[in-house]
Amino acid sequence: MTALEKATGDVVFKFEPFVLHVLCQELHDAQLLHSVAVGSGFRNSGITVGRGGKITMAVRSTHCLEVPLSHKGRLMVSEEYIEFLVNVANQKMEENI
Repeated sequence: MTALEKATGDVVFKFEPFVLHVLCQELHDAQLLHSVAVGSGFRNSGITVGRGGKITMAVRSTHCLEVPLSHKGRLMVSEEYIEFLVNVANQKMEENI
């Protein structure tokens, strides 16, 4: 709260979701891993094939959170709401684990 009160610009509370990148030897391997990831609830997962043929499968969670807290130095939310956001982010972190 002290840091927020001293802020002169915009402040955003942000929680980034879990991401795991796996380099795969074959496209079939990436497809199998993708199927398992999506079936396990990691709906933002995907496969990319680079120019050199490098196959990467990314397992991504949907547990993101991004909330503005202040604008031009003016706090836009209460301390109680910030505590709530921290608890929500901590729950999301537990789900990532």
